[in-house]
Amino acid sequence: MTDKAWQAETLHDDFQTAFLATDVLYDTATEHQRLVLFENPTYGRVLMLDGATQLTTADEFVYHEMMAHTPILAHGVAKDILIVGGGDGGVAREVLRHSTVERLVQVEIDDSVVAFSRQYLPEISAGAFDDPRHELVIADGARFMAETERRFDVIIVDSTDPIGPAQVLFTEAFYADCRRALKEDGILITQSGVPFIQGEELEAGARDLRASFADVWCYLCTVPTYVGGEMALGWASDQPAHRRVPLEVLEVRYEAAGLVGKTRYYAPDLHQAAFVLPPYIKRLVIG
Repeated sequence: MTDKAWQAETLHDDFQTAFLATDVLYDTATEHQRLVLFENPTYGRVLMLDGATQLTTADEFVYHEMMAHTPILAHGVAKDILIVGGGDGGVAREVLRHSTVERLVQVEIDDSVVAFSRQYLPEISAGAFDDPRHELVIADGARFMAETERRFDVIIVDSTDPIGPAQVLFTEAFYADCRRALKEDGILITQSGVPFIQGEELEAGARDLRASFADVWCYLCTVPTYVGGEMALGWASDQPAHRRVPLEVLEVRYEAAGLVGKTRYYAPDLHQAAFVLPPYIKRLVIG
């Protein structure tokens, strides 16, 4: 349907941003959340869940590339990957660009998000859901982590903000379950918000991660859609060396993965730079 109006993001209490919606393509409430999809002249198709911007087709590559390639290339031999959330399929798309990945399990609480994304945003997943290495599990992510006996090299928590059904994915108990489900040299990645606005979220997440992991940090990326400053992606591992892979090693792995000239944001030198934090963000991580 056509409805030229403004769509406001209502995630924050003290300010709002809004997109011009030249065409509202979808607006409905599922069992778990409200989905709105609309067209914007600058950002292309924009997806909002419960009033919070999730992705746009213009800049989604920034978040998805940094979520996937950073831990996989830091690890070096990651074969078994788990994604919690990420029903749009963007992180899965980037993970599966690595031929060395043998198995990808994705746990999504809302099957309607997957169906919706496949129908209205097929370019985001780009066939990832049909890849024979991909296994989709429709389940509560926290319960899956508490019960699974599988072990993974990398776990990526591509969640919405810590409100509603995603709140349980930002707890010390959940992170402890993630540590149990990781192999000894595994890496956990989390969505940790925009530190300038959501500093408490990053600080609390780092504190809870330190209860289970020896090396806790975050790395940054700039996603135009997520206003308020750089976005933080949480990092946790028991192997500090994963966070300090030499540039020449990253470059070799990047080339071997066939990614040279194909990524639009991720690059080996940017990988290293992303872990350099401004003092105000470093203080939040260190506590």
